[in-house]
Amino acid sequence: MSNLMIRQQKFTQNGHIDFFRGFLRNPSMIGSIIPSSRFLEQRVIQTAGIATCRLVVELGPGTGGTTRAILNALPKTSRLLAIELNPDFVCHLNTHSDPRLDVCQGSAEHIRSALLSLGLDRPDAILSGIPFSTMPRDVGKKILREIWACLPPGGRFVAYQVKNQVACLEPKLFGPPKVQIEFLNIPPLRVFSWRKPAVSGA
Repeated sequence: MSNLMIRQQKFTQNGHIDFFRGFLRNPSMIGSIIPSSRFLEQRVIQTAGIATCRLVVELGPGTGGTTRAILNALPKTSRLLAIELNPDFVCHLNTHSDPRLDVCQGSAEHIRSALLSLGLDRPDAILSGIPFSTMPRDVGKKILREIWACLPPGGRFVAYQVKNQVACLEPKLFGPPKVQIEFLNIPPLRVFSWRKPAVSGA
C-alpha cells in the first residue's frame, strides 16, 4: 500500500493543458490526445448504471472530465474512488471538494488495497479509460483479474477504448462483452461492458 496515496480531490481550470502535456510525456499511458466528449461520458455513465450505484471505482480519470460527469450522476450518499497513476493529473483532481470523491495515486493493479485502505466495500461498477492496447499484456491481464475479483455478483465493468484488446485478454473469465461505439468523440471509441453473473462462484 506504500505506492498508493489517498487524497481528497479538486479540479482546476487548465486540465486540458495538462492532459495534452501528459499525452506528450507518456502517450502509451493515455488513450487519446483529447479528453472524452460529453457524449462519450454520458454513454459510459448510462452503461454503468451510475445513477443507482452506491460505490464506483474509476481507473485512469486523467484530469477529471469523466469524474465530474460521474459525480453529477451519482447519488448524494454514494462514493467514487478514482485511481490515477500520473501525478500531474492527480494534482488537478486534488482541488475537488466533493466529499464523495477519494483519489488514489497508484496503479489499477491495486484496487483492492485502495478500497481496503478507505474501508470501502466492493464497488457496484468499475469504469476504465486506461488504454489496455498499449500496456504490457501481463499487466493488462493482472488488472482485469483484479477488477473481476473486486466486483460483486451483478457488478458492472465498463471500458472505453480505441482498440479491442481489453476484450481479448481474459475472455474465459469475463465472457463476451456488449460493445457500443460512440462516434461523437475524437477519436470514436468502443464502449465495452460486462456484468458479473449473479450466481455463486462467479
